Order: sequence, then C-alpha cells, then structure tokens
Amino acid sequence: MSNPMPLPRQEQWGRRLLPLVTVVPYVLLAIMTGVTIALRRSDGDSLTIDLALCALMAAWMLWMFTLHPAWRERPRVMGLFLGVLIVLMAILVIRDPWFGLFTPAGYFYAFRILPWPSELAAISGVAIVAGTAQAAPIAKTNIYGVLGYLFILAVNIIPMCGLAWLGQKGEEHEELREQALAEVSEANRRLAASMAENAGLQQQLLTQAREAGVSDERQRMAREIHDTLAQGLTGIITQLQAAEQFADDQALWRRHVQTATRLARESLSEARRSVHALRPEALETARLSEALAGVAERWSALHGIEVQATTTGTARPMPPEADVALLRTAQEALANVAKHARATKVGLTLSYMENEVALDVRDNGRGFEPDRFGDGAPGARDEDPRRPDAGAQDGGFGLVAMRQRIESLSGTLQVESEPGVGTAISACIPAAPAGAGA
Repeated sequence: MSNPMPLPRQEQWGRRLLPLVTVVPYVLLAIMTGVTIALRRSDGDSLTIDLALCALMAAWMLWMFTLHPAWRERPRVMGLFLGVLIVLMAILVIRDPWFGLFTPAGYFYAFRILPWPSELAAISGVAIVAGTAQAAPIAKTNIYGVLGYLFILAVNIIPMCGLAWLGQKGEEHEELREQALAEVSEANRRLAASMAENAGLQQQLLTQAREAGVSDERQRMAREIHDTLAQGLTGIITQLQAAEQFADDQALWRRHVQTATRLARESLSEARRSVHALRPEALETARLSEALAGVAERWSALHGIEVQATTTGTARPMPPEADVALLRTAQEALANVAKHARATKVGLTLSYMENEVALDVRDNGRGFEPDRFGDGAPGARDEDPRRPDAGAQDGGFGLVAMRQRIESLSGTLQVESEPGVGTAISACIPAAPAGAGA
C-alpha cells in the first residue's frame, strides 16, 4: 500500500484521542442504529438497507482501524479508510438525517490519523456531511434554500478547518521551541566541552610556564654563579697561591692575603645579590660607563695587566637588564683574558650609537680559532687553558652565558680571534631592546 511515515503530531493526538477513536465511534453507531430501528418500525419502513449500511460501517472501522493498528501510521491507507467512511456517513445522512450525530466520530478520525494538510480534506468532508444533516429540514428548491444550505456548510467547514490550522501552527511553534532548546542544549554541551578543554590547556600552559620559569631561573643562577662565585674563587685561589710563594716576605704575603680576603667578601656580596635577583653592586651607585671603568681598574690592579677603558658617544639611560648584561659580559671577558690569554694589554670600549649600544673587549694575547672552539655556540666545551693553542676567550659556559644574556635582549655577540694575534669580543644591544618596558 504505502511505506510507513512518521507523524509526530498524529502521535501526540493519538495519545489524547485514542480512547475516543477506539470506543466512541462504535457507541455512536450503536445508538444511531437503535434510533433507526425505533423510527423505521414506527413508520413501518424497511430496515434492510439501513442495517446493512450500519453493519458495513462497523465492519469497515473494525477491519481498517481497530484490528490493524500498524495501518494507522500509513497516510494513504488511512486516507482510503476515511474516504470510504465519509461516503458511508453521507449515504446514511441522506437516508436518515439523524446520522449527523455520528459525525463527531469522523472528526476524531480526521484529526487523529491524517497529517497536515491532508487532514483538511477529510475535515471538510466530515463537515459537509454534518452540514447536510443540519440542513435536512431546509427545502433546496429555491435560491434561498441553496444559500441557506451553503451557509450551514460554511459554518461547519470554516471553524473546523480553522481549528486544524491553529493546531498546525501550534505544532510548528512547538517544533521551533524544541529545536531552539535542542540547539541551546547542544551549545551548552559544546561550551562545557570547550571550557573543559580550555581548562586542560590552561593547566598545560601553567605547567609549561612553571617549567620554563624553573629552567630560566636555573640558567640565571648558573650565569650568576659563573660570573660571581667562579670568578671570585679563581681570583682568591690565585692570590693565595701567590701568598704561598712569598711566605718569607711578610709585606707581600700580607698584601696577597688581604686581596684574597677582599675578593672573598666581594664574591659573597655578589652571591647574595644574585640570589635575590638584585643588580650588581657596581651599578647601584654608578652609571654603566663608570661601573665598567671601576671593574677594569680593579681587574688591572689585581692581575697587573694594563686596561684602557673608553666610552664614546653620548651616554644615556638603558634598561637595567641591558646594563647588567653588558657589565657581566665585560667581567667574563676580562676573566677569560686573565685565565687564558697571557695578554699584556686589554682595551675595553663602550660605544653609545644612535640605534644601539656596543661593548668591545680586545686583548693582544695568544688568540684561538673560534670555529674550532664553537664560537660560543651552545654545547661548546671548555678547553684546557694549559694547551698551547688555548684561546683568550674560552668556548665554554662563560661564552655561552654571555651570548644568552645578550641575545635575550635582541642583541648580538661576535667573537673574532686568531692564534698569535689576540681576541676581540663585541656585544651589541638595541637602544630599545625587546621587553625593555616589562
């Protein structure tokens, strides 16, 4: 016959009208049959046709609707069922107008089993049958009778079809509301999923940031330890070794011991400042150029090597981290000269240019091959300074630390050296390095 078709509104109506469509039609038909028998007998008319029509209608409803519930969801089958039922109702109404009281059963079926807009045809058919029963007393032999009949039909058809239309609009509104609720529910679900995902990403970012912070702090402490404690301890060891050589000369012995003591105090002070991430003591009360001159003077007095410190250009304030990076670079370069270069003269130049500030440290020592020692690239190793080809600036952690400090401020570090010629280190930092406003 036809394929099953989902009928949401008919399912809703079915739950409400199921008792009516399964019981009321048979009750009404039984009442109408009894009325027909009583009236026909009183008039002496034959009951055969009327009873046959009633029996046929009962059998049709029983077979097509009551005994086959699955057919109720097939619009074509139900359309055939309701069409035949309306025809039987019309025949009975024409014969016996009181069968108009059976039309409520037809409305129950029409609203229950047919989808929109097919139900309008069935409702109109039932309304015509009801209107015909109501207009039975009206003579239709003149224009007034016909107009009265048409008016009665309109009074039946229009309200019932309007009721069906309102039901359809209500269903559409309900579907839109359910769809909106479903969309809101889906949006809430996605939002909850996104919030959960964002929470996970945030946790990952916090973990990564924490790990990065720990790594940065470790690198900072490693650089500070190298630039303060390591260099200070090296100087202390040097002075103590010199004091041992002059054990018989109390004046020289005392001078070396006092120098070692002073270096120990300075190293301890710098270590404390490094732990608390404070600026070097040399930069607390002096500008960078003055601090570099003081570092060079003390280093020259300690190692007996001539240092010429020069400042060119117009000095201007720099971010604190830039001053610290250039000062530590100068200290590390001078320490490497003392350890490896065997130089007799060192030049230290601080240049303030239009777009950058440059620090150059040059010595006339033994020099080395930068490519061989890694030029300060990460992973380069310290070479034994006692080897004949050891350079003025080692390729170990000191040079790596210098490069990290300078490049963290968007600067550059260049190393130029050649065996027997000497070494030059040049550190340049932009006048407004990235992150200066942090």
